[in-house]
Order: sequence, then structure tokens, then C-alpha cells
Amino acid sequence: MPSAPPAAPPSGLLLFIRYAFMPNHLGYCGGNENEVLLEHAVEGRPDPRLAPLLVKFTGAVPYLRTIAAANGIGDPFDPRVVEAYWIGNELLDHVEARDLYRSLEDRFGKDLPAKVRAQVLRKPPAGAKPFHLFHVLDVYRHLESDSVGMAAMEGCRISWGQVREVDGASVTVDRQPLVLVDGKLALGEARAERVLRAFEGRGFADDLAAGDWVSIHWGWICETLDARRLANLRKASATHLSLANQTI
Repeated sequence: MPSAPPAAPPSGLLLFIRYAFMPNHLGYCGGNENEVLLEHAVEGRPDPRLAPLLVKFTGAVPYLRTIAAANGIGDPFDPRVVEAYWIGNELLDHVEARDLYRSLEDRFGKDLPAKVRAQVLRKPPAGAKPFHLFHVLDVYRHLESDSVGMAAMEGCRISWGQVREVDGASVTVDRQPLVLVDGKLALGEARAERVLRAFEGRGFADDLAAGDWVSIHWGWICETLDARRLANLRKASATHLSLANQTI
């Protein structure tokens, strides 16, 4: 049997960093405090002073605020809210289509061509939620003038893999890739891939064993997933892949 996954960080700030670290390190989002963020998350040191640094992740934070408001939660970095955005949970069910629609229109309405704007804004009434994969597939690629290819969408989405072998900072996982089948997005057959669990000797997945499930962002292991979180990530991902295919 796989080893039991560690408990989620008590701080949503630290959980957010687990998922945001690698795209921030690669220069895709956030500010220039990557080393500070990594240090706090690895050492499990929540600090209210981290919040102003995380607000610089301007792609994600408005979604957190939408989720928090819909659920009567005052802190957008509440761990339940952070989890909902990155991997999905029941909080997404309470977000009304009009709230996500309004947020998207305010943020992106002026930046998108009329046809693309209409495509994006039709998604909340169709069932889209403020979930990371929705942003990747239905917003992010349009903001980049449709130049975002499969490799970028594949790296940016939160995927899941089952550990096959651990080798120092690298881990071999069985993971389903994002593929195009007859012009539609789908998940292919699982295949062995190498991903990172440590950067300069530090990371968020020190205790891994064959059979464990992990979440992956830009080739980086964010955390170990228990059965509930794995099921939520799979379910929310399937829903938003289907929604993306309506206008792919």
C-alpha cells in the first residue's frame, strides 16, 4: 500500500506557494521573492507578511477572492480556498455563474477580441468555475494571442502522477499527458516521466514511496495527494477539459 500522504499545510499561504513556486521560478507569474517563498514553504513557516507577496500573483488571486466571497470566507488565502482553485473541492460548487462572469468581464473584457471575449464569457453559464485549469485552457491561451501551444498548456495545468521510482531530486511518475484527438483536448495513456521534487536540495515531497500520488505543476511536485484530493483534481479537470473543447 502507498504510504500515507502528509497533512495539508495548516496555512493556505504555504499551500499556495507549493503550487505557485515553479511558475514563479520560471518567471511566468508573481514577483521576485522566489527564494523567500520557497524558504517559508519548505520550513513550514507561515507568516502574514507573505500575503502581500502572493497578491503579486495577479492571475490567481482574483479567482481566490471569487471563491472566498461565494463561500462567506474572509481570507482568500484560507487553505480551503487555495485548494479549491488549484485542485478543486466543494467550494467551487457555491460559486454562481454570474460571479465568475462578472470577474472575468472586469479583468479581461477589454483585453480580448470580441469573438474571443464572447467565447470566454459563455463558459461560466455552461458550468465553468474559478479553477486553475479553466484559466489555462479558456483564458490564458487567448490572452497570449492564441500563441500558447500544447507544451505550455501541458506544463501549466495541474496534473497528477503515481510515483514509480524516487532518485534523489528526481522522481519517475506515471502520468497522463494532454493530447489532441481529432482536434479535441484529451488525456492520453499514462506514461513514465521524470519530474522534480527538489530545487537546490529543497522541496515539498521529501517522503515519497512507490505508489504515492502527487500533483505536478511545470514538472515540479507540489504535494502528495490523498484519495479525496486526487478524486477532486480528476473530476474538476475532466469538467473543464470538456468545457474547453466546446470552443477549442
